[in-house]
Amino acid sequence: MARIYVASSWRNQYQPDVIKLLRELGHDPYDFRNPGSVPGFKWVEVDPDWGSWDTHKYRDSLQHDAANRGFATDMKALIGADTVLLVLPCGRSAHLEAGFATRKPNAAVYIPEPIEPELMYKMFGRILIDNNELVAWATGLTK
Repeated sequence: MARIYVASSWRNQYQPDVIKLLRELGHDPYDFRNPGSVPGFKWVEVDPDWGSWDTHKYRDSLQHDAANRGFATDMKALIGADTVLLVLPCGRSAHLEAGFATRKPNAAVYIPEPIEPELMYKMFGRILIDNNELVAWATGLTK
């Protein structure tokens, strides 16, 4: 069993199925949407009008208790993970998480749909492009 940090986006349609698949294969994936006893962090916890913030408000809001809690929860899981799986498409936070962890053994990026090419995905040990490759990668983690 591997502890897998699954970096992705709230808007990613593949993330829930990836979490489910990894669990079925006997792994312990980190699900940022449901990280345990508390729901995953959302900016609306800080301010329901978060989409209208200027840069000052954004920077100040990073100090909010909810933001600190969400950050601490995610970082603890990221640091404690055996490996990381970046599930595309996703945004800035997931890319920062994955970049932080690309040196972990077996780090991989899962690209289930066509995307604009990105040279720096070469930092990952594996680039997975379909469900069969995802299963083979995850199965290989238990050997």
